[in-house]
Amino acid sequence: MLGIAEGGVVLWVILALGVVELGVFFERLLHMRRASINYADFLKGIRTILARGNISEAAAICEDTPGPVAALVRVALEHRHESRRLMREAVDSTGRAELVRLERRISVVATITYTAPLLGLLGTVLGIAESAVAIRAQVPLVDVVHVTNGLLKALTTTAAGLLVAAPGYAMYNLLITRIDRIALDMESAATEIVTFLTSVNDEKGGAAAEGDSDGR
Repeated sequence: MLGIAEGGVVLWVILALGVVELGVFFERLLHMRRASINYADFLKGIRTILARGNISEAAAICEDTPGPVAALVRVALEHRHESRRLMREAVDSTGRAELVRLERRISVVATITYTAPLLGLLGTVLGIAESAVAIRAQVPLVDVVHVTNGLLKALTTTAAGLLVAAPGYAMYNLLITRIDRIALDMESAATEIVTFLTSVNDEKGGAAAEGDSDGR
């Protein structure tokens, strides 16, 4: 407690940033956990429903399922009558928007991680300057207590900055890894659903052409 009390304003700023960093990290982590689904099983179920011709049920399932994969599949269903290129463009556009949502506030963690050590360094400089002023004011009889107060502030703020930054690197990298994994699932799901819907359209087109030929 003495170290915190002697740390000054810089230390309290570092501690406040550390609390914000933890809050953002856990909020983003929970959001990504909700957004993560087993896309292979999800697509298998959607394909089974579509094979029965029940488009509305498939769309409802996508609507009720959280996460970007379900959003991509829903958009693909909405554009299922368009060409493969237009369908893919619509899905890719939605994918970019979903990635932006996933990355929201991630920069806060990175910024605090980079800023905390600099604030710790600032506290170190201020603490050493305080000690130097105390020494100059008390020469030749220097009071050790006044000198060590500044040094304590310097060491405390440095340690606090590092304690905020070190876990911050780990938290940021964990979030980025989660985003990359979800992005890969999104890419795979987008390719699979567009390919599936395109093949269904091609089969319908071929059947329609064959029917016209028989009619003639």
